[in-house]
Amino acid sequence: MAFQINTNLSALRAYNALATVNAQTDRAQLRLASQKRINSVADDTSGYRVGKDLEGKVTLMKAAQGNIGSAKNTLSTAESALTNINDLLIQIKGKVAEANDPTKNLTALANDINALGDEISAIFTNTKFNDTALLSGSTLPSASNFVFQTGETEKTTINFGTLNTLDLSSISGSGATSANITSISVSTIQTAVQDALGKIGNYIQRLEVKDEYLTNAITNATASVSRLFDADMAMEQLKATKGQIGQQVATSMLAQLNFQPRTLLTLFQ
Repeated sequence: MAFQINTNLSALRAYNALATVNAQTDRAQLRLASQKRINSVADDTSGYRVGKDLEGKVTLMKAAQGNIGSAKNTLSTAESALTNINDLLIQIKGKVAEANDPTKNLTALANDINALGDEISAIFTNTKFNDTALLSGSTLPSASNFVFQTGETEKTTINFGTLNTLDLSSISGSGATSANITSISVSTIQTAVQDALGKIGNYIQRLEVKDEYLTNAITNATASVSRLFDADMAMEQLKATKGQIGQQVATSMLAQLNFQPRTLLTLFQ
């Protein structure tokens, strides 16, 4: 074994070992502090890319799920309004039936029908969700379509009928009179309203299926992101403890090996 002092190879190797232990310990301690396995792209390049792609998909799916909630609220608002309109139409039909009783006051019945028709007209005009008219009015979307993004790229078009074209002139304002009350028919209006209610029910069912699918998809994608990014805290604690012990031992060995060339001084005494 040669004795050299110009280059202390043993101390250099010990230094390199200490640097490696320090790096491993620092990595474990950083993961413990951040609770993340991947703190930079260098930690796991492919895992980082896959995880970020999944995080993007989760963000899109959560936004789509919010849109589904908005769509369901929109439909529920329209459903409530149309249910009230249907109930009022039934009352009007009852008034028309009463008018076929010669003992009834036809003028009073006609006034009742006009009052009910005015309320129906008001519901059509004023039923809104977030300032968007749902049944009629200038803010009704083109062709009565409401388009919601309900997936990463999927869009759902909702159309429950062109209700803003229904003619209410015979049952509102002064349309109903004692002379024409027995000939009044609201069948066309009621059919359109009932058809719309049926479509709304179908749309809500579809949206609930989409909502359930997104809930499961978000859970699974989030679990995958967790497996990629989240640190195993117990394992990292073991690595950190091992590293701290290794640091102390390597530091001690470096000190001893760095001192070793001084033994050559005894040759010069």
